Amino acid sequence: MAEIVLEDVTKRYGDGTLAVNELSLEIEDAEFMVFVGPSGCGKTTALRMIAGLENITDGKLKIGDNVVNDMQPKDRDIAMVFQNYALYPHMSVRDNMAFGLKLAKTDKGEINERVVEAAKVLGLDEYLDKKPRALSGGQRQRVAMGRAIVRKPQAFLMDEPLSNLDAKLRVQMRSEIARIQKDLNVTTVYVTHDQIEAMTMGDRVTVIKKGELQQVGTPTELFEHPNNLFVAGFIGSPSMNFASSTVEEANGGLAVKLGDQTLKISEKDVSNRPGLRRYVGKEVVLGIRPQDFEDPDYTQESGEGTRLKANIDLIEAVGTETMVHFTVDAPLAVTEDMKDLAADISEAEIDQLERKAKEGKNEFTAVLDPRTKLRKNEDVELAVDTARLHFFDTETSQGIYDQS
Repeated sequence: MAEIVLEDVTKRYGDGTLAVNELSLEIEDAEFMVFVGPSGCGKTTALRMIAGLENITDGKLKIGDNVVNDMQPKDRDIAMVFQNYALYPHMSVRDNMAFGLKLAKTDKGEINERVVEAAKVLGLDEYLDKKPRALSGGQRQRVAMGRAIVRKPQAFLMDEPLSNLDAKLRVQMRSEIARIQKDLNVTTVYVTHDQIEAMTMGDRVTVIKKGELQQVGTPTELFEHPNNLFVAGFIGSPSMNFASSTVEEANGGLAVKLGDQTLKISEKDVSNRPGLRRYVGKEVVLGIRPQDFEDPDYTQESGEGTRLKANIDLIEAVGTETMVHFTVDAPLAVTEDMKDLAADISEAEIDQLERKAKEGKNEFTAVLDPRTKLRKNEDVELAVDTARLHFFDTETSQGIYDQS
């Protein structure tokens, strides 16, 4: 087991492409750290530099007490799990799991002991003599993990190991990998583009955009206290709703005006984000999590200035919750972070983003109780938990929290 430390680690390719830019990060001993971000953001490149599969252009990388910049992958005492399993089809599960130990000329008795022990942890006892073709996708992924586990490395590196599995199996394997990591107590770095995986598996999550660190923190910290617009929009499902708005003074507290509607922020809530007072009379980007709306039929009487008028465009009932899509007369904020979030879906989304901003219309999503009686095309007033509103600077995209 070992701590992994990246100090201003940079990767620049020969054609000048900057894949990772001055990434500094401390991954604690036995921690489960997840790298997450859009495709092409540099998260896999960062993982491959830790593994030694990519050379480091600048900066320092330490695993345990050793600087490993120039150390060969085989000498770093790490084990990597890939998304495509990389199993030998002609070998049994037992031989696949033992392969690395045989190359290292480990004693046969110890090899057998480690393989049997790992098979028990992974629930593969009865499959040790089968070939990979006789296994399901989830079982093959367990074999790939077993091959890493038997080596007893200082750290596990996992590159989107669940991307080839169906949705139901992904959910199952998420919990299994997290459980196994806790049982083994081994430092683990896990790469994914799926923010649900990141939030449910990681002790901490590192959000990367265009090769640069955006924020690192626990899943709760990222969800409730995002550093910037990109993190706020990338973390959370459905994603946060955004609108351009103006901060105003209101009876000792503040209010935020979006379109022709106003949401009031109590003096107590302002005290939790004192930096907002600097924006009185200025434009900010308002963020509202879909989960922070409340169904008018199942909400106690809310105070003045805590409801948004809306016309419902679409209702999606998914059993455990109902997603309500509605239109608000408030312009959509267009910042570089917003464009990056749109580009993660498709380049066409950027044009649509700018069109919506010009129209002054905004499409919001609320997650409500499945018992809701709301219907399509209905005009409603949805209660908003104004204590959980988010605010961002329109120029820097940074979250507005304190005076600093």
